[in-house]
Amino acid sequence: MKIVIITLFPEMFEGVFGSSILKRAQEKGLVEFEFVNLRDFGIGARKQVDDTPYGGGAGMVLRVDVMAAALESAKSKLKTQNSKIILMTPQGERLVQPKLRELADFSGDYIIICGHYEGFDERIRNLVDEEISIGDFVLTGGELAAMVLVDGITRLIPGVLGHEESNQDESHSEEGRIEYPHYTRPEIWKGRPVPEVLKSGNHAEIAKWRESESKDKSNKLRKDKH
Repeated sequence: MKIVIITLFPEMFEGVFGSSILKRAQEKGLVEFEFVNLRDFGIGARKQVDDTPYGGGAGMVLRVDVMAAALESAKSKLKTQNSKIILMTPQGERLVQPKLRELADFSGDYIIICGHYEGFDERIRNLVDEEISIGDFVLTGGELAAMVLVDGITRLIPGVLGHEESNQDESHSEEGRIEYPHYTRPEIWKGRPVPEVLKSGNHAEIAKWRESESKDKSNKLRKDKH
């Protein structure tokens, strides 16, 4: 999978994409990232990418002509014609784990657009396939949201984690479901022991315990879903 990100601040991604699982995924050749700097397509000597809104109001609005030019450049960097364009916006579809799995299962490439300033020209929506939000709140730009999206997609690509069964039972793999508790050494810490069933070697009982604990945690922590 190749992911091309359109952003005014490509340097923001260096630390995140150059570390941990995202770095290893690139080294394994399972995912490739490339950036298109929106500023390169700005208008005039000052490379202006935004302008004041028609009708008045605060802030600046990203120009549709500038974004369209950046998108053409991004499309030329894709490996396949089978691709989708995603716009990061708080007005988009709420990102949940099943949506991440759907995106990870896509057999093509992505272009991700990071919004900025007060917003973007409404006509930019006509250039994209999907709009995604990481929550009902507003950030200064779409870069952090894009990082969340890319991390969530990448870790679900087969071969990235190296143990795909680990993401089958994790929190939110089903709507409103929280994963069961985990324990490791030391066996007893400050008077708090590891549950006996986990040391029993009885896999049927362990599975039953985990299912029960998962339901209990889900009921306690995600009351909005029950």
